[in-house]
Amino acid sequence: MERVRRTARAAARRALLPLLGLLLVVLLGGCGSGGYTPAGPFRPVPQGEPPEVGPPQGTTPAPAPSAPANPQSGQQAGDPNVVAGNLAVPTGLAVLPDGSAVVGERATGRLLQVFPDRSPAKVLMTVGGLDASGDGGLLALALSPTFAEDGLLYAYISTPADNRVVRFPVGGTPNPVLTGIPHGPSRNGGGLLFDPDGTLLVGTGDTGNPALAADPASLAGKVLHVDVFGRPAGDSGPVFASGLGDVTALCTAGDGKVFATDVAPAGGQDELDLLASGAAYGPGGVPPVATLPAGQAGLGGCAASGRTVYAGALDGQKLDVLKLTGAGQLDGSPTDVLAGRYGRLRTTVLDADGGLWITTSNRDGIGTPAADDDKVLRIVPPSSSGGSPL
Repeated sequence: MERVRRTARAAARRALLPLLGLLLVVLLGGCGSGGYTPAGPFRPVPQGEPPEVGPPQGTTPAPAPSAPANPQSGQQAGDPNVVAGNLAVPTGLAVLPDGSAVVGERATGRLLQVFPDRSPAKVLMTVGGLDASGDGGLLALALSPTFAEDGLLYAYISTPADNRVVRFPVGGTPNPVLTGIPHGPSRNGGGLLFDPDGTLLVGTGDTGNPALAADPASLAGKVLHVDVFGRPAGDSGPVFASGLGDVTALCTAGDGKVFATDVAPAGGQDELDLLASGAAYGPGGVPPVATLPAGQAGLGGCAASGRTVYAGALDGQKLDVLKLTGAGQLDGSPTDVLAGRYGRLRTTVLDADGGLWITTSNRDGIGTPAADDDKVLRIVPPSSSGGSPL
């Protein structure tokens, strides 16, 4: 009897095998025909090692700025140009697709989201591992050219070891893109700009050693051209332009012309340069589009719209407006606006609606901060509206 039962169970198992095979085929077929539904947009995991996070080696970091109050707790009833206040030297700024902006504090590494309607600013994260001694720290921000898909931010930062470009999603770990840019006690540069083709231009400083700007083996005093992984985008290596002193910002109006603000050593004249691949600047090189006198410049940012370039001036405490010809040369003398109104002006970025975002740097140890400094401004340039608040 037991033998009969074992024989029956074996026959039943044999009968089930074709059914199980058919079920497996059905399941696999479902997976290949849209059975999987993604939970959200694809966001690749950043690759590489994070930047150093140890204390600076052989140098003493600059003291943290005097602690400002929390970001504004509500919409202000005062100056409509001020969209955020009570920040600590906001330097990098990138406008998001929704019309708000991410701003980074140079020394603290805090990233905050600020809003054109002056809603309360939101603290997003802190970028660690910074060496903010001299003029270093978090110096520039840019959105990934595929931000809608990957949500990545790019930043130019100073670490104890070098200046470098890193990338990260909000709340994620900064991972290196381009490392080994020389870092000195001053003149550390810090410009970022994505080309329409998705490659990245990086402005650097000569670290106080002008010889490095002319040295083809050094990344200092240059504009570099790399892809999103930090690999050279040109046929002759990563150097796009050389002979520059301290590139603090890069900008383009979208017509292919790229401009750089180049800050001179103390007592010299700052320059706005029209960049060309393979060109050398500085003494004996390509002449600048415009020069701005010592004490009236300290260029820290630039934005371009059509044939107009706007440059924020730290020392001059104003916004320089430069009208250009179709060839990208200066058309008439530069004019200035906002003179003395908000103190030291730095990062300058245009948004899709023609609004000009500007950061102040009055808590940098040189300026004279007001009670609600530092600020992020959003104004309408004169060329955009006859009723400009400028």
